[in-house]
Amino acid sequence: MTEQMQTQDAQQDVQREHQKFVTELGDWQRSHSCGQLTITNDGEDVCLMGWVQYRRDHGGLIFVDLRDRDGLTQVVFSPDIAPAAHENAHILRSEYVLAVKGKVRPRPEGMVNANMVTGQIEIVAHEWKLLNTSKTPPFAIEDRSDAGENLRLTWRYLDLRRPRMQANLRLRHKVSQAARCFLDDNGFTEVETPVLTKSTPEGARDFLVPSRLNNGEFYALPQSPQLFKQLLMVAGMERYFQIVRCFRDEDLRADRQPEFTQVDLEMSFADEEQVMGIAEGLMARVFKDVMGKDLTLPFPRMPWDEAMARYGVDKPDTRFGLELVDITNIVRGSGFKLFATAQLVKGMKVPGGESMTRKEIDAFTEFVKIYGAQGLAWIKIKADEWQSPIAKFLSDEERKGIAEALDLQVGDIVFFQAGEASMVNAALGNLRVHLANHLKLIPENSFNFLWVTDFPLYEYDEEAKRYVACHHPFTSPAPGHMELMVTDPAKARARAYDMVLNGCEVGGGSIRIHSGEVQRRMFEALGFTPEQAEEQFGFLIQALDLGAPPHGGLAFGLDRLVMLLSGSSSIRDVIAFPKTQKATCLMTNAPSPVSSRQLRDLGLRLREVPGAEQKKDGATADKA
Repeated sequence: MTEQMQTQDAQQDVQREHQKFVTELGDWQRSHSCGQLTITNDGEDVCLMGWVQYRRDHGGLIFVDLRDRDGLTQVVFSPDIAPAAHENAHILRSEYVLAVKGKVRPRPEGMVNANMVTGQIEIVAHEWKLLNTSKTPPFAIEDRSDAGENLRLTWRYLDLRRPRMQANLRLRHKVSQAARCFLDDNGFTEVETPVLTKSTPEGARDFLVPSRLNNGEFYALPQSPQLFKQLLMVAGMERYFQIVRCFRDEDLRADRQPEFTQVDLEMSFADEEQVMGIAEGLMARVFKDVMGKDLTLPFPRMPWDEAMARYGVDKPDTRFGLELVDITNIVRGSGFKLFATAQLVKGMKVPGGESMTRKEIDAFTEFVKIYGAQGLAWIKIKADEWQSPIAKFLSDEERKGIAEALDLQVGDIVFFQAGEASMVNAALGNLRVHLANHLKLIPENSFNFLWVTDFPLYEYDEEAKRYVACHHPFTSPAPGHMELMVTDPAKARARAYDMVLNGCEVGGGSIRIHSGEVQRRMFEALGFTPEQAEEQFGFLIQALDLGAPPHGGLAFGLDRLVMLLSGSSSIRDVIAFPKTQKATCLMTNAPSPVSSRQLRDLGLRLREVPGAEQKKDGATADKA
């Protein structure tokens, strides 16, 4: 038997022994939470309930820090004051569930904890009940726990006991409530839309649900309520909202989940100004109610073209500088061949960055390769020279032009990227944020909002070799851009708008197409045949032909918004039971095989997969 197994057996023996002390709550009722009592409660008789955070045996006295969702309170078991209560208190262990009755008193001089709300008092226990025991947890239930994320997600219900996680979920609740109250105050009606719906594969992959009653046919889980909320506008609801679960079967990142939550809204007889005004008011209400902050309205606005030119991305973080500068015309025909022939050449000055080491520069070079760059050119501006492997290829005229365009000063470093426009923007735009974090240029506790407007209507999909909708195919073209939908899709602009907060898109929306004829032309421009458009979206087109009002809307990503407000680095920290980056639940082991009988009921069989014959109690793979 291994040492670990012996330890586990010993722990189980202790737990079984302690189980004899477990009793029912009976008529005991909690009087206060563990984060509520202060010196003003001195002398009161109270009843607290919670989990044992720590137990400290100081010879005669036993101290327990009792924890619930509101905080900690120190409980003292004294043989002189309550011998019966003290007698068995030595059995208490971390995460045992406890109910305590006692009297509030000031802590002894020198024992006050100014970092706790309850730090001036303690409870002298008169009697207590053990409500349940606990095995030793796999990690410490405290914010400073160094447990890895996979371990935390496997034991998520224990992870959620940690104060920070409790605070995140309460913050999420408050954001949802503030949004719901604001929208109700402004005449919006909350309407639930279907979760089992029709697959409309234009965008991310759908999660499919087979139908038992209609073998061979499938529902799809909604990627958003987009079509249904437009139909509600056709139905005359005029102002709709929903805090809604959405599903997308796509590759995941720190700020993505296969299932996520949106604060979704739609308005009839509204233009961009009205929709954006409501969205700004909603954010102002959330920040005031939840964070106690007053936002300055309206938010700044920036056309998409400007955002890409200055920041390289369509969701710029405006809390710091390091803007990009186009120097293509300055170096056209340069002796440095990469600059001479590139579609786009941009530079980014880092003031005072001349002291960067070669090791740091090499690390930044590896970083931009993530975005398709082959390397990273740089120049250090010294008092008597430009230090760089590329400096010798630049003429005096080119140096003068670059220095003026970037306002270069002695002590600066400038990074360059050259090549195809999308790569240059992505590489430098993301390096900009990476550098700001590395150099600690981002001010703490700051929230910079920005509207990005005038998006392209289409973007070219290299893999599909065709234009696809930049937002979605229900976005209205900008006035005067109708003909460009077919004649020059690359130049067509959309009536679309994204709300950006600290470099993250927290909301996106558009004015919708409300004409059946225009919607048909949109599908045609996207390469749909009339038959394909009718098969996938016939119900929408038909509705638009039956008196659809002008309408538009927006959806906020609730998970992402709460992540930013809480200061978390991942949306998994603000979702109660999230999935991993591989879209799995480590706690429940979902997804998992299902029985052959379930598959037969659905009219399905699996293609043969390696090792399938070894699976027990799961779906047996049949040869297709």
